Amino acid sequence: MLRTTLLATPLLLIACGAPSDHQGTTDRTTDSSATAHDTASLILPGEAHFKSLRQLTFGGDNAEAYWSFAGDKLVMQATNPAWGDSCDQIFVFDPFQDDLAAAKPKLISVNGGRTTCSYFLPGDSLLLYASTHLAGSACPPVPERQPGGKYVWPIYETFDIFVSDLEGNIRRQLTDTPGYDAEATVSPTGDRIVFTSMRDGDLELYTMNIDGSDLKRVTNTIGYDGGAFFSPDGTKLVWRASRPGTPEEVKEYQDLLDQGLVMPTNMEVFVANADGSDARRITDLGNANWAPFWHPSGEKIVFASNHASQRGFPFTLYMIGIDGTGLEKVSDGDTFDAFPVFSPDGRHLVFSSNRNNHGTRETNLFLAEWQE
Repeated sequence: MLRTTLLATPLLLIACGAPSDHQGTTDRTTDSSATAHDTASLILPGEAHFKSLRQLTFGGDNAEAYWSFAGDKLVMQATNPAWGDSCDQIFVFDPFQDDLAAAKPKLISVNGGRTTCSYFLPGDSLLLYASTHLAGSACPPVPERQPGGKYVWPIYETFDIFVSDLEGNIRRQLTDTPGYDAEATVSPTGDRIVFTSMRDGDLELYTMNIDGSDLKRVTNTIGYDGGAFFSPDGTKLVWRASRPGTPEEVKEYQDLLDQGLVMPTNMEVFVANADGSDARRITDLGNANWAPFWHPSGEKIVFASNHASQRGFPFTLYMIGIDGTGLEKVSDGDTFDAFPVFSPDGRHLVFSSNRNNHGTRETNLFLAEWQE
């Protein structure tokens, strides 16, 4: 899953990731005395769920941060020219101790190419991510906008899913079929991976064991299915999906897909059992509703949406019950908030935002103490 730098137009970033195990979580707090980057001024009016808020990154394009099973590390993808990156790479850091304004985090994707959608495996000594490096160490090109200014995501056919240790050594390759394989995340129970693949001609969800065996397809409807996460108990999935309805929409979707592109401007949030059964849409808001993640209770979903905007912008965090009721606004502001991810113990929420970027195009990570 490629992410694209957020400009002053409603560009999206592709999201993936899954909640970690709630067991064995390190007892950490966001102590306002811990670093100079803590500030109450980062919390905007209406953000009642944020007890405190701390900025974690400072410059570049940082997003899709996912917790270790122990809850003491984050793995993220970032493009930061100051770190020597020309496209997204994978980094690991301690959000409670490391100061990324002072030092670069540890690089994991040492083989080049474009990388995306990293996630820890049980034990926290290995992680998985998608990469194009087998096709070359250079960053593949970003597509231009379509005629009429339509925004598209590239679906790089050279993406495959790999397992790496924390020194950057590739331990194994989990996918090797032709076409896009990415957006992989791990169940909190530690036994299954869910990912998006083009292997059957459409962008569908699949699950497999963490060693790559026992592959199962779990979606079967035309349209883009991606960014899936297992529920805290591993029994359900949440994801974003586009569902072209008219013959004209289907043709446009398929024509773009033939070019290795997808247009992500109309998506809704879906939930299903982990085997794909009982799939149902839980949002019907219009525009782009995406980057969903499970609330620790397993009864709610936090996600990003621009449904309230007439101009496609801003993106704001919302929460909704898995039955589609109780929509609640979580974040505020007029820029971009997305990629919300709860820590394994539910005490923290990490997300990406354009707040506090002083009018630049930077997207940074923020860490909130969560309160109900």
